[in-house]
Amino acid sequence: MASTNTAPPPTSGAVDQTTAINTIRTLAMDAVQKANSGHPGTPMAMAPVGYTLWRDFLRYDPQTPDWPNRDRFVLSIGHASMLLYALLHLSGVEEIGPDGGKTGKPAVSLDDIREFRQLGSKTPGHPEYRMTTGVETTTGPLGQGVANAVGMAIAGRSLAARFNRPDFTLFDYDVYALCGDGDMMEGISSEAASMAGHLRLSNLCWIYDSNHITIEGGTSLAFDEDVGKRFEAYGWAVIHVDDANDTGALAKAFETFRATDDRPTMIIVHSVIGWGSPRAGSEKAHGEPLGEDNIRATKRAYGWPEDASFLVPEGVAQDLNAAMKANGGKARAEWESLFERYRAQFPELAEELDHLRQGKIASDWAQDIPEFPADAKGLASRESGGKVINAIAPHVPLLIGGAADLSPSTKTNLTFEGAGSLEADTPGGRNMHFGIREHAMGAIANGMALSYVRSYTATFLVFADYMRAPIRLAAIMELPTTFVFTHDSIGVGEDGPTHQPIEHLATLRAIPGLVTIRPADANEVAEAWKVAMESSNAPTALIFSRQALPTLDRTRFAAASGLKRGAYVLDDTGQGDPQVILIATGSEVSLAIAAHKELASQGVRSRVVSMPSWELFEKQDEAYRHSVLPPGVRARIAIEQAGRLGWDRYVGLDGATVTMSTFGASAPLAKLQAKFGFTVDNVVKVATDLIEKAR
Repeated sequence: MASTNTAPPPTSGAVDQTTAINTIRTLAMDAVQKANSGHPGTPMAMAPVGYTLWRDFLRYDPQTPDWPNRDRFVLSIGHASMLLYALLHLSGVEEIGPDGGKTGKPAVSLDDIREFRQLGSKTPGHPEYRMTTGVETTTGPLGQGVANAVGMAIAGRSLAARFNRPDFTLFDYDVYALCGDGDMMEGISSEAASMAGHLRLSNLCWIYDSNHITIEGGTSLAFDEDVGKRFEAYGWAVIHVDDANDTGALAKAFETFRATDDRPTMIIVHSVIGWGSPRAGSEKAHGEPLGEDNIRATKRAYGWPEDASFLVPEGVAQDLNAAMKANGGKARAEWESLFERYRAQFPELAEELDHLRQGKIASDWAQDIPEFPADAKGLASRESGGKVINAIAPHVPLLIGGAADLSPSTKTNLTFEGAGSLEADTPGGRNMHFGIREHAMGAIANGMALSYVRSYTATFLVFADYMRAPIRLAAIMELPTTFVFTHDSIGVGEDGPTHQPIEHLATLRAIPGLVTIRPADANEVAEAWKVAMESSNAPTALIFSRQALPTLDRTRFAAASGLKRGAYVLDDTGQGDPQVILIATGSEVSLAIAAHKELASQGVRSRVVSMPSWELFEKQDEAYRHSVLPPGVRARIAIEQAGRLGWDRYVGLDGATVTMSTFGASAPLAKLQAKFGFTVDNVVKVATDLIEKAR
């Protein structure tokens, strides 16, 4: 195979692949150099891979980049973003605006590439979903992108099971993810790859750039395993391409992937970072601009004009655009024609798909959500949560999810007839078994959410630490992923400090864009699930208890619908402003009510505020917030079996908290409540002390 490194740019006539590949390389060099920041090496080395895949194999229409059955390309090595930006520019992908319509602009123009890594540009340092058309997911933390790709492939199977009918194949897309040594080192990729192998996701292809360089130097410093053998053990087909410049071998590898129908495929591409050729390499090229002298020398080696910057030779973009239209554009047109015939034969399914594309769900989804009667014994919110999700799911066919091997404890298993398990042979199942893989679970769920599925996950709250990155990325991408966390406090009891979350609520609340809800009883649980299902552009964390919570008598207390406003007055003396406000969440609301009753018997005017969600409360106007928490009432107590951090914003300098300042302990719940002050006597004492201090 001839080298793809050197060839002069043509001035007219047919475009050869070497010129096209070197256009990608030089755009990457020039953009990184102008920004004086970024990673030019991987885009240069992987240019032949990207070009071959996009031109000849990726079923993707540049004119309709949101076509539902398009192949997905995930750049898991997000630091190599210039490879993706160059491909988006050269292929002529058209921009889709926030309203879902075309803007008439290119997704990435040459001016956008010149503004690489600059404020407000469409070419940030790592690809950002929603910011740049054609970016299928936000990638930055290594391993997240490949795990997202697993979720996209699972979603493709689920969509096919839901919508495909004989003679009507609406969904059969493939997912390609370009990854590197860093992805292979991160544990999340192992979790995700293991699950992909178990599910035999033959629509999934990871392309591994094995270049043996990381930031600190050669990978031999910390990484010398045989990745191919590892993936064979996971049940993947493994293909080696010895030279990243061998486009013929790359094409054969992609053809082999397409013909493989019983397992996912890993294509291991061997390259030398920085040049795309075995003849030379540079650690500097990985994470720094090359410098003007090196750029000139490299362009000279390519037969490129040394003084030209951001040069796109005539015909290069036109050729790539035409090739992709001939492949993906033709397939998209055929799909749309098929879909119109499908609509005539299956109008309800067609309407459902229309709604999915618009981010909507069926109008009757909430009709069977139960209203829970008052019950002093009550239900654990994990129990009521299970009842609510099973009332919703039959009306939302693509509400799919599961737990990290904990569904008997989290109560998130879908139990209605026909729900089934999502396995290799039953891709239409609704219950996912993620195994003990919290990190990959979150990222896979995000990939599903990026592909029309209303995904949810479940585990214990203390294990939120294992999935912090995907939760954060769901918030950055504004995905409606629902994260269910149970066993939410020292109420876990005998399991002890390792399983008793303390700081976790504060860390979830610290994530911008994540709506965290800790409901107080079964009816607040129902309202919390409504908030999650009505969200189309934000993830939700639902925080549920292991222990039973009394179901409040809503003829006596305020309606649970107040949850939608984040906080509401649950009970009051009705005699003007209270002397003290008791603010509580979750299981501590019933404690606040009991303390309120005792204070009333002592002639103290108190108010109970249920505050299940800080984020929802902060979205209310000032008048409402002041009606719940009057500024003139400075005696306030926050009651929550979690850390104090953050409560100062609501209790102020004159207030107090009954919260956790240490880790928990292993003991029955009643003894833990007494030890850590979650008793009526202690709350009443703190309240009366505050009132006395105010005097």
